Amino acid sequence: MSAQIPISTFKPYRGEKARLARAYDYLILVLALFLFIGSFHLHFALTVGDWDFWVDWKDRQWWPLVTPLIGITFPAAVQAVLWDKFRLPLGATLCVAALLLGTWVTRVFAYHYWNFFPINMVLPATMVPGALVLDTLLMLTNSLTITSIFGGGAFALLFYPTNWPIFGMFHQAVDYHNSQLSVADVFGFQYIRTGMPEYLRIIERGTLRTYGQYATPLSAFCSALLCSLMYPLWWKIGKLFADTRYLKRI
Repeated sequence: MSAQIPISTFKPYRGEKARLARAYDYLILVLALFLFIGSFHLHFALTVGDWDFWVDWKDRQWWPLVTPLIGITFPAAVQAVLWDKFRLPLGATLCVAALLLGTWVTRVFAYHYWNFFPINMVLPATMVPGALVLDTLLMLTNSLTITSIFGGGAFALLFYPTNWPIFGMFHQAVDYHNSQLSVADVFGFQYIRTGMPEYLRIIERGTLRTYGQYATPLSAFCSALLCSLMYPLWWKIGKLFADTRYLKRI
């Protein structure tokens, strides 16, 4: 009759498996973080582009319109996955924090140390307050419709006032060679960038100039309407990529 092996003999093996599984989970989380940082940063750089790169591009018309509209895309998709699969109301905040981390690394090392631009000329904008509102509304309501309408609108409307303490100083008027410019404009004249047509400044242009000083509120409300439509679209895209499908056996 063979001797029985005590159950306690297998405990170190189970503990080792648990440690390996936990280490694998941590590895997946770190890789997912780098995926969020890289993909969202690339998407943001190719779409928002110069409106977020340079302080002299941050105008009253296009900057508050374009930036929230593009910035809500990845947060909506990641929210769909984390809320639907894990019930974690932190998808938007996670995405925006990852974007901010990747952007700061790029601005400091690539723009400031490599190309010698002043760091206050390439300061990134923040969308953290809008992301917190998105996550909070989703957690409290558990409704895609309410989060799209009110969360998407708040994401756009909060963008300009929450960034004003950072960039308001660069909108101060100065006398520059007998011309009235802003401090941001002087930055643009002192630090010359490429003259290719796609990099010419697109600021303060459009029919919203007809409304005079009311261009910024109109841009913000227009962006709020578009963000309310963009949010459910990217929510569906996120759910589509996170959907699990099985092949039928032949």
